[in-house]
Amino acid sequence: MRHIHLVSTGGTIEKTYDERQGALSNVRSVVPLMLRRLRLEDTRITTLALLSKDSLDLTDQDRCRILDTVARLSSSDDCDGVVILHGTDTLCVTGELLHARLHAPPCPIVLTGAMRPYEMKRSDALQNLTEAIFATAMLPPGVYVAAHGRALHFPGVVKDHTRSTFVRREDARA
Repeated sequence: MRHIHLVSTGGTIEKTYDERQGALSNVRSVVPLMLRRLRLEDTRITTLALLSKDSLDLTDQDRCRILDTVARLSSSDDCDGVVILHGTDTLCVTGELLHARLHAPPCPIVLTGAMRPYEMKRSDALQNLTEAIFATAMLPPGVYVAAHGRALHFPGVVKDHTRSTFVRREDARA
């Protein structure tokens, strides 16, 4: 049985609509709802709601907290991978930090997020979560982003705002 740790930090993927305020915000985790929709054979997912923030609001202290948590979880004997749900606007900042500071991680560390919240129509959230979980079984140890049908290894990953996806720095459109 594979064991994956899923760490949620907020971001668009977990935003919910507040009818009273008429706004999307990070109030509660939607991870349990998403995981119930998946069929995961021989895979145990342990979830940790670490933060509930838009990634533009993450501080250096928050990123250090993510780093410390991922280092601890990934070094446990029964960990086969770590998935981090993260806002897409600064996901690459966190990915670069994890790559630089986690020297030779013992398992795949996979960040993912969504361009549209899980609760909205045409959301990429469930696809990206599924791909990130799958990536932990297929990729060698390292730090990656998985989204929109591909996994990219850090360093050198950026968000391409024109295409609304992640790309290698050299493939980004101006």
